[in-house]
Amino acid sequence: MTKQKNKDKEKEKKQENPAAEEALEETSAEEQPTEETGEEADEKVKESSDDKLSELEKKLSESEDRYKRLYAEFDNYQKRTAKEKDARYADAVIDTVEAFLQVEDNLERAMSAQAESEDAKKILEGVALVQKQMKDTLAKLKVTEIKAVGEEFDPNLHNAVMHVEDDSVTDNTVVEEFLKGYIYNNDRVVRHSMVKVAN
Repeated sequence: MTKQKNKDKEKEKKQENPAAEEALEETSAEEQPTEETGEEADEKVKESSDDKLSELEKKLSESEDRYKRLYAEFDNYQKRTAKEKDARYADAVIDTVEAFLQVEDNLERAMSAQAESEDAKKILEGVALVQKQMKDTLAKLKVTEIKAVGEEFDPNLHNAVMHVEDDSVTDNTVVEEFLKGYIYNNDRVVRHSMVKVAN
């Protein structure tokens, strides 16, 4: 009975104040989409995070690219510097050895002399020791003799000062050497061999 009275009272209130009822319904309707608004907010946060991630990935890629370029430039610089250093060292060795080659030439001539007396033979033995020491020193500096006699004439290694007709050898063959040539590190000529070439 009491319940029925309460219901009747609520009906009466609604009939008496329909504006309040409408306002209450509107408020309820506005509260319903709050769930959708939350989803939209989550979506916006996600999009913002994706944008930031893309931006960071782009910056990382640019940094990596800069690093790779700098590393390549530094590597090229090191190689270029090492090459220049080797070239300067080679120039120094070649210039120094070239100045001493006349001494080696004179030792070679001394060794070709005929020793008749015992004293002369002893002197030649001493000259031979000095010449061996000279050749060992040149070898340590990577300076070696250029092969000439019996080899095919090579203008990069040999300097032809004479030509001779010789049927016993093939054309363009070195048949005699007047002055020994030397090469550094099998790469750079210190002095060309002075040779006679068969036609």
